[in-house]
Amino acid sequence: MTTPADNAGRGSRIPEAVHRRRWAILGVLMLSLLIVVLDNSILNVAIKTISTPAPTGLGATQSELEWAINAYTLVFAGLLFTAGLVGDRIGRKKVLLGGLVVFGIGSALAAESGSPGELIAYRALMALGAAFVMPATLAVLMNVFEREEQPKAIGIWAGGVGLAIAIGPITGGLLLDHFWWGSVFFVNVPIVIAAVALMVWLVPDSRDPRPGRVDPVGVVLSVVGLVLLVYGIIKGGELADFTDPTALSAIVAGLAVLAAFVWFEKRSDHPSLDVTYFRNKVFSAAMAAIALVFFALMGVTFFSVFYMQSVRGYTPLQSGLLMLPLAAAQMIFAPRARLVVDRFGNKATTTAGLLLLAAMLAAFAGFDADTPIWVLEVVFFLMGTGMAHIMTPTSVVIMQALPREKAGSASALSNTFRQVGGALGIAVLGSVLSAAYRSRIEDELGMLPAAVRDKAGESIEATLGVAARLGPRGDALVSPANDAFLHAMHVTALCGTVVAVVGAVVVAVFLPGRASTPRKGEEEQELVAAVE
Repeated sequence: MTTPADNAGRGSRIPEAVHRRRWAILGVLMLSLLIVVLDNSILNVAIKTISTPAPTGLGATQSELEWAINAYTLVFAGLLFTAGLVGDRIGRKKVLLGGLVVFGIGSALAAESGSPGELIAYRALMALGAAFVMPATLAVLMNVFEREEQPKAIGIWAGGVGLAIAIGPITGGLLLDHFWWGSVFFVNVPIVIAAVALMVWLVPDSRDPRPGRVDPVGVVLSVVGLVLLVYGIIKGGELADFTDPTALSAIVAGLAVLAAFVWFEKRSDHPSLDVTYFRNKVFSAAMAAIALVFFALMGVTFFSVFYMQSVRGYTPLQSGLLMLPLAAAQMIFAPRARLVVDRFGNKATTTAGLLLLAAMLAAFAGFDADTPIWVLEVVFFLMGTGMAHIMTPTSVVIMQALPREKAGSASALSNTFRQVGGALGIAVLGSVLSAAYRSRIEDELGMLPAAVRDKAGESIEATLGVAARLGPRGDALVSPANDAFLHAMHVTALCGTVVAVVGAVVVAVFLPGRASTPRKGEEEQELVAAVE
């Protein structure tokens, strides 16, 4: 057990009163993290309900569903680094409290949305608050735990993500079984109230003594570039034609703005994204691994909900329960992944995790409407196992690659790449799913009027909705719709597999092997062991 004398001997900057309640503080931080992650995991089981016409849902199209998810992730990702700098400057506790309040207000408004457009706007407001919560939780963690305890604390923090993923779909399913679709957002409000009260009581404030300046030009360029790029990708998938002038011009414009963002950041003396961090190949590889994992995972999660609910006929609650193994594996293995790293090193652990994830994504390419459900459960569990052995070691590498005073920046960078990877995963793989589905179902829709035919080809839910309105005449569309969706899912799963394999190659080449320097000892030795 660490004593005050030990702290003094190491030159600790953590006050003893804070050190004594560090685990309680971690619990409050995990509660704050819970609502940010819970929101997305709850939404995953609700997307089919939201796509249902009013009064059950909002009648959102597949592209509107993608925007309901990506409005959150893009604003979140675009503001994360600035939010980290603001926390470093004015105090992480203040930023946490403000972010939670904004997130709670956005949740209450989203619950009362009257149209897909309103939902998208309020999801963006929720993201504004969440952007100030996520980086501050890790930054506070790094300032209340000594260096030797940080990997364990980060592992528990990562396990909290798994807990939220587990609670989210089940909670969402229960709410949708008993209340209106907006309840999946309104449930955030009491959690926010509890988190704010506990934070005021327990969490200490901290800041960077030499914080950077906020970079509004960089923020605007990054958000505009990402929104244009994602809009073009989603539009191309919706039309099943990426050469369409609207889609292609948006993609080209997005890439041009993002290139201008990188050019501006390299020349700025107070950049939103400090590109000098990426000179460290280990740091860059860890960032790439996080982005690619979430690219593959978010895309697969998007289509797996429609597979379970539309093709297999499960309710939202049943779908949430079916996703439980994915979260359970993360809860079980994330806190223990550091032990695997201690024995085998970052390279072997993370590469094996990515290869396992790739194999499970490939397994979806063999699923059909009659695949035994236990096979899906095994695949979800092994996917969670792979993720746990990717996220924990890469998070430790990233957080320990920068000085403690820059903890907010490191956390923001990690979460920025995670969210951008996830947003692009939903956009790219969602567009692949949409394009593959439309190309397969179009021949079966020839019986429909042109205007209806175009809408019915957008997604399986759109086709089934048209079939339901046609009555007995529409029954002939159900089987082709299922077949077309399964074909699209197989194509999309193989694309995700390729992405995960690319990630495995990157980390196998650039991440370090088993550390030769002992973890205990001087802080300089620990840093070498973490980032060499």
